[in-house]
Amino acid sequence: MAKKMEKMRVDLEVITDQHKKFKLMADTNANELKVVDIRETSSMMEAQIIIGRTGEREKLLASLSESVTGGMTILPIYGIGGLGKTTLAKMVYNSNQFKDYSQVWVYVPQIFDLKKIGNSVISQLSEKESRYTGVQMIQSSLSKLLADKKIFIVLDDLWEDMESHLDSLKAMLRVGKGSKVVVIVTTRDEGIAKKMSTIEPHKLAPLTGDMCWSIIEQKCDFESRLDKEELEQIGMEITMKYKGVALAAQSLGHMLHSVTFGEWESVRNSHIWDVSTAEEAPSTHVLASLRLSYSVMPPYLKLCFAYCATFPKGCKIVKDDLIHQWVSLGFVEPPDVFSSWQL
Repeated sequence: MAKKMEKMRVDLEVITDQHKKFKLMADTNANELKVVDIRETSSMMEAQIIIGRTGEREKLLASLSESVTGGMTILPIYGIGGLGKTTLAKMVYNSNQFKDYSQVWVYVPQIFDLKKIGNSVISQLSEKESRYTGVQMIQSSLSKLLADKKIFIVLDDLWEDMESHLDSLKAMLRVGKGSKVVVIVTTRDEGIAKKMSTIEPHKLAPLTGDMCWSIIEQKCDFESRLDKEELEQIGMEITMKYKGVALAAQSLGHMLHSVTFGEWESVRNSHIWDVSTAEEAPSTHVLASLRLSYSVMPPYLKLCFAYCATFPKGCKIVKDDLIHQWVSLGFVEPPDVFSSWQL
């Protein structure tokens, strides 16, 4: 232990010396760093066939039709990441059942901000940007906008689990006198779903193997392949390895596009799938499928990809600057027409 402590002391001295030489300064504005949340969603539906959620959409619409009488109705949709909670919420949001409602779509970032949510609702209902800084001003504005109205709201990707914050959120949306407010909440957490719900929450079921295979076919342009008959059985065996997660199927579909028969077999036989077989942890199968995408990259791309891990979550990366950094680190060979000083 004494030797370890001596080595640690030497290492700390080296770090301190480098800190002085490079004139490194503590970042006092670290908490003020503005990041762009690339996971932000909207109500817009992509122009493609949605696979496997039509029955659940009809079930949710029927449940809401029976439950919505007056006041506020909250129906949470919960399940692990990648199952398709946001897609199902979009299907309900864009259905004809709520076309006579004023509609609001709010993406809720991981850092919960009640004022931001309130201002987003006000902006969409009034069609004017709202920047109220006080909760009381937000409540007063919402009480006028929601009064005697039919409002349909989606709160997508709710992470906040503090009961007092969730109660404040529900109270903020309940202020309209004589209003009929219907709220869909998507969340990964069953506890949050139960705290928010006024009717039975909906646990999103995994897709069947056939549904997942249909997604892979769609994403890898399977029908255009000359060897599709030989590949179909391999593809079906692959789909059984990641427990019906739509995100994993999409990722694999893109990865398998234009690759050889042997590479399809390599994916099926990969030991990555053996990382976890626990039924209680299906999210590990999503990670396994995404890790496969990384494992089949050529070495030079793995370097570039791994470098991106140095950026904080949500950081907006400037493409041209990133390429220049890769070049300076030797990950990318510059073309002959450029000299090092030009780059």
